[in-house]
Amino acid sequence: MAHKFIMNSTQVLNRTGPCVAHTFENGTEEDNRNFDLGGCLFLFIMPFDAVVNVLVFVFLMLTILSLAVNGFTLLGLGHSEDLSWEPRYALLKNLILSDMVQTINLGPFVTHCLLQRSTMNFNTLCLLQYFTGSVCIFITLITITFMAIERYLYVCHAIHYLSILTPLRLRLTVGLTWVLSISIGCINFTLLHQGEGEYGRATSGLICEPDTVERHMGFPRAAAITRKLVGFIFTLLCLLSYFFAYVRMYQDARNAVVPFNTVNTRARNTVLFYCGMVFLQLLPMFLKITSDALWELEGTGAMMTALSGAGTSLSAGTLHISLLILIMVPPCINPLIFGIRNWEVRQALFRLFRWKGEHPELELERTWVRSQHRAGVLE
Repeated sequence: MAHKFIMNSTQVLNRTGPCVAHTFENGTEEDNRNFDLGGCLFLFIMPFDAVVNVLVFVFLMLTILSLAVNGFTLLGLGHSEDLSWEPRYALLKNLILSDMVQTINLGPFVTHCLLQRSTMNFNTLCLLQYFTGSVCIFITLITITFMAIERYLYVCHAIHYLSILTPLRLRLTVGLTWVLSISIGCINFTLLHQGEGEYGRATSGLICEPDTVERHMGFPRAAAITRKLVGFIFTLLCLLSYFFAYVRMYQDARNAVVPFNTVNTRARNTVLFYCGMVFLQLLPMFLKITSDALWELEGTGAMMTALSGAGTSLSAGTLHISLLILIMVPPCINPLIFGIRNWEVRQALFRLFRWKGEHPELELERTWVRSQHRAGVLE
């Protein structure tokens, strides 16, 4: 094992040696133009071709799976007359749309960088990716928060559910999600341009994530503080709303069976399942908030010095790739968690691929099963 580690370290030094030598030498202007900075930065992140080939397959599969699962679920919900009016599925369609935009915004670009063995260049497309990714993240956070509140109203205030979530209020909620997210993105984008951008240079990552963009824009302090503060506040509100809603639902479900001296195991398992899934959903945000906190505590200079070492760059590259994978996973599983896991959505997808002629007795059976399903707690 030690011999293998030494060989791998030697291979890394052999491949990145020319890049390090060019960095510390003063070459001619023509040499600097011909120097592939993006390729060298890519080698510092991932020096092993075998790992790159595996990552190409992983990101390609995640992109295809996300678009396929989200696309079919959105199509099934759109063609179902029974589900089109329900608030939970309207919010689910909003979440699916945001996930598809996020997948298109990240998946193809990461795969292209892996195939080209080069990092992204800082240009207009890079800024567009940064803006779109920021907007999608806030849409996801706000939508998940509203979905938890909707479930709370459905279970704990069932009598007033339809009078509270009217079609008009539902449309206003969905519209507010996009308006608020785009407004936050525009504010961050405006504050970001207080600095002077280094356009045309290679970045140190496979996507234009906030730290990379701020670095190439000269570290505008107002943009960095606003982004970190707003992101922390929205993540905290999402967590508090989610846990408040599901704890209250669990309490109501537990109180319903207290007279019978039994435990509502189904309600407890449902709460644990959704809490675990929301933790997985917000795990990239937790990692980002942690890295932002470390950045503020250590200082920009200390962090840049730490990233200058080859070993540390390899570790930073591993963290960068892990974060990208974590960002790509939730769009793949969101339709399964909030949609396909539900019997009504499965039936809608099943009818989507079935022939159009349906038997009346099957429709009566689906209506009965749907009524029994709606009578369940937390499902």
